[in-house]
Amino acid sequence: MRRFLFVSCLTFFAVNPASADIQHQIQSSIQLTVNGAASQATRLPSTYSVSGSGINLDTVGGLGTLTAGSAVGYTPAAYSLANDGDSFSFAETYIEGDDAQTATTLTDGVTAGLPAFGSVTTTAAGSAAGSAGDLAGTITGGGVLELTPGGPGTTATGQVILSITAN
Repeated sequence: MRRFLFVSCLTFFAVNPASADIQHQIQSSIQLTVNGAASQATRLPSTYSVSGSGINLDTVGGLGTLTAGSAVGYTPAAYSLANDGDSFSFAETYIEGDDAQTATTLTDGVTAGLPAFGSVTTTAAGSAAGSAGDLAGTITGGGVLELTPGGPGTTATGQVILSITAN
């Protein structure tokens, strides 16, 4: 019996103990955003194109000169038939683009007016006050996220990340 006890004790102490590092992590976050007012104006170019067959170009046309505050304008071309009575095709296109504008200035983050360009996109500012209440977010002691939506142009995002790492 002593031998068995002695061998059992040697075996017990000779075995490496099991070890594991376990890490548990909880991260909670809330992001509240109220969009600012914004406008973007894009100036459209002037274009001129000519195509055809069975015609002669007598006088070359084209775009005029670009000066601030005035339209570019164009000079039409003059054409004649290559051979009287033959078939021909002809197309001349001119699109007047936006005038060249002087710089837009900002005063206290506000511009007096945007240029009247061909493409303008304007977005109103968001409002933290909404029909469901004021934009708000809270993380309670128990890790519960409470989000209250605001008005138009606002976002409320809540996130909980749980991670377990065992080595």
